[in-house]
Amino acid sequence: MAKNHGWFQRFAKRTASWTGSPYAFALAFGTIVTWVVSGPVFGFSDTWQLVINTGTTIITFLMVFLIQNTQNRDSVAIQLKLDELIRATRGAHTVLLDLEELNEKELEALHERYEDIAEHARNRLKHGRSDTNIPNVILDKNPLRKKAAGPAKKPAGAKRSAQRRARKPRPIGS
Repeated sequence: MAKNHGWFQRFAKRTASWTGSPYAFALAFGTIVTWVVSGPVFGFSDTWQLVINTGTTIITFLMVFLIQNTQNRDSVAIQLKLDELIRATRGAHTVLLDLEELNEKELEALHERYEDIAEHARNRLKHGRSDTNIPNVILDKNPLRKKAAGPAKKPAGAKRSAQRRARKPRPIGS
């Protein structure tokens, strides 16, 4: 993939990288020490205090936007990588792709469903059974509809059909 970033993305990435370095910390620390040492020279005046307050306020204000840009980019990249892992993993619930796009009510419904699955798995372990191959997360298009705990029933021949589909590589976006 070609890396064709705009000027702001390049600037934000370089600045975020540099400001997280030991050199940037040393520069900031040195600036504070210089300011403190210069206090007696300027008689600890209001102007002396205003200089550091204004400087730190401006730097903090600008850094908020640079850091947010970097976090947004990183968040999208991580979500795409997680989506690809889910998509490429046999047996994974692809309904979990793009979760960040769901509203709060839908996310809460999925969270409750996973709590039910975890409880079901713990109960299975308490009774000496495996905690794997437990129910699907969602079998229909309505994520708010709760499914009963327990293994999902499959029609005869569905297992062979599922195995054949699992062997075929799935293209991105399917």
